[in-house]
Amino acid sequence: MTTFFTKAAFPAASFFSSLLLLSSIATYGYSQSDTLYMNNKKIACSIKEITPDAIKFTYPGEELLNTIYKNTVQKVVFKSGRTQTFAEATSYKQINGVMDYDKVAITSVEDEVKGLYKFGEVSSKAKGTTVYSNQERVKERAYRKLKVQAAMFGANVIYLANQRTEGNKYGSYFTSGSTSETDLTGVAYSNTLPDYDQFRKLISTGKTFTAVKKFALGASSSDVSQDDIKKSFEISNISSDNGIIYIDGNLQGEHNVSKFQVVNVGSNSFSIAFRNKGDAYNFTIAL
Repeated sequence: MTTFFTKAAFPAASFFSSLLLLSSIATYGYSQSDTLYMNNKKIACSIKEITPDAIKFTYPGEELLNTIYKNTVQKVVFKSGRTQTFAEATSYKQINGVMDYDKVAITSVEDEVKGLYKFGEVSSKAKGTTVYSNQERVKERAYRKLKVQAAMFGANVIYLANQRTEGNKYGSYFTSGSTSETDLTGVAYSNTLPDYDQFRKLISTGKTFTAVKKFALGASSSDVSQDDIKKSFEISNISSDNGIIYIDGNLQGEHNVSKFQVVNVGSNSFSIAFRNKGDAYNFTIAL
């Protein structure tokens, strides 16, 4: 039996064969690399060493040794196909809003925040209302305020640098008593950040939006307040500093503030945060 081919069949077959060959080459090339999975991105590389607190690797075609802390790496997929996850990163929980403050971790070990994104200092103070106030409850209030403040900026871990607690003193006939008091100071960090490109794509060319919810925590407040609002929010510029997204703009009623940190990005809204005279604020912006 004789098989006949038309002239047109050969170019088509040749095209699909070439396409399949290129696809195979790309897959083969990618499989020759290890892959680091980090915050909103992955890196093709060659893993050289994994130490107790870091991963050492080189980029394809390079010999320079790079080091990254394991805190920022979710997992590594080796070219062999084996996957290794890291408890350092997976132990941190995602903060999706201010009221997720209970998910904020607190550590006194500085090594546990190495390589994480630094948001700045946080502090809180709680004081008993009377000399009979329970010392542990006062301390719990201080820790809660510290976590709320961190969550307002999207942080999911706090390095506790200083803690001062004084117990209540009941006094005597000749001396007045003093109430329980706890002062906490730390630095807020996160192992994840909103993606800059995703945020730019989400808001597209929009410049004016509406703030629909306000969270406020004053330096002397006992708790965070939250209110439904309707205020205009205008964007004049968007920038990124060490991965943290900032907006230059104007929020109706906040005349002393022109720079805002982007905290969370969702499909229908995003949130911003800022400080003003020691007080912390977080606003939800509708899209």
